[in-house]
Amino acid sequence: MALTTTQASVLAGSADSKLAGHFKRNRIVYILGSILLGIGLAYRIYLNTMAFSVGTDFYSPEFQKYWMPVLYGEILVLGLFTVCTSIYVWLTREKDASAISTELELSRYWKLLSFLSVIGIWVAAIATNAVESDAAWHQVTIRDTDFTPTHIFIFYFALPALTAFLIPVFIWTHTRIPAFMNKISVPFLCVVLGIFMIMPNYGFNEWGHTFFYAEELFAAPVHWGFVFLGWSLFFLVPLGVQIFTNMARLIAKTTADYSD
Repeated sequence: MALTTTQASVLAGSADSKLAGHFKRNRIVYILGSILLGIGLAYRIYLNTMAFSVGTDFYSPEFQKYWMPVLYGEILVLGLFTVCTSIYVWLTREKDASAISTELELSRYWKLLSFLSVIGIWVAAIATNAVESDAAWHQVTIRDTDFTPTHIFIFYFALPALTAFLIPVFIWTHTRIPAFMNKISVPFLCVVLGIFMIMPNYGFNEWGHTFFYAEELFAAPVHWGFVFLGWSLFFLVPLGVQIFTNMARLIAKTTADYSD
């Protein structure tokens, strides 16, 4: 009986240890992912609460009070985050790729996958929580400004946030992982540029809606650029090939070193 109890305790301890190890290894995904989901949820609650009550007339004092400070604040925060994070990542970069051990290089690949997973969580939140609501908003309200409540969330925060995340991660990858150092990953660059170019594209989109295409249709020509630039995500496939090919090589090398 005592032996059975001891075995059960050992197994329970082993399971707890594995669970703790899992959370420790993936803490970047869990912590940053939770923060982003919390931000998205808070923004959605604010949108549902304030959009129709004080968000339908751009020229009203209420709109200027409750929505424009949000716009200015998010632009300031994203701008500072992108610049400060990118500068920090660059200033703390690795100078000598040969000094990076195989184990450290492999761990940085796992960290890169964690960063990309966090970005994927934000993409999923945008796709499920924002895009269709924006089109629905413009089908039931009069567009009197480019700074509508849904635009303030999607076009001036959610999508620019992708660029704010991707640029520092791009710099980090090319200054921390030997296979990417002193060169440029074309697939990674295409992903970053494609997402970045969505911003000037929705400037064109709003200009078109303001002057000659008032109806909000998904298949409207002014929306074609979003589809084309969205195709930049296809470059994640060759980027994945680059990442996993190098990871497989490092895992094989590490395993061989330990077996010897």
